[in-house]
Amino acid sequence: MSVEAFSLPVESREKLIKAALEAKKFAYSPYSKFHVGAALLAADGTIIRGANVENASYGGTICAERTAIVKAVSEGTQSFIGLAVVSDVASPISPCGICRQVLREFCSLQMPVLLVPGDYPQPPKEGEVLKPGYSEGGVHDTTLGELLPYSFGPEDLELPRTKS
Repeated sequence: MSVEAFSLPVESREKLIKAALEAKKFAYSPYSKFHVGAALLAADGTIIRGANVENASYGGTICAERTAIVKAVSEGTQSFIGLAVVSDVASPISPCGICRQVLREFCSLQMPVLLVPGDYPQPPKEGEVLKPGYSEGGVHDTTLGELLPYSFGPEDLELPRTKS
């Protein structure tokens, strides 16, 4: 599925990535030891950070992406134009399924999602050509629609019902 993404200016991309890296420092992950930071860019230019927060009762754990969206929505922000996610591993890591669905509630399918490697920025190797979907520093550029194809969203609840 190919979804045309909104574009983020380079300055906004860098601020978003930096905020996700900063957020990761506040991850509370004593059980998995898997630190994640996320940063959401609101339509008004505000950046909302989130980190994963684990719990001894694993079901009580909340991911970085949901932390950011819950912080934003609980403070009145419900319109977003970009997301960056970073973990402490060298390859870009994608949001989990629950986070994708929560993001879908508030974000356009065309919203850019930057999956940032933990060792960002990765230096280019001599003669290396960027892989499709990747940008400088090893960032995997995608969209919410690519992460969650054939998604179910709020508008689907407004569809007419058939009689049983």
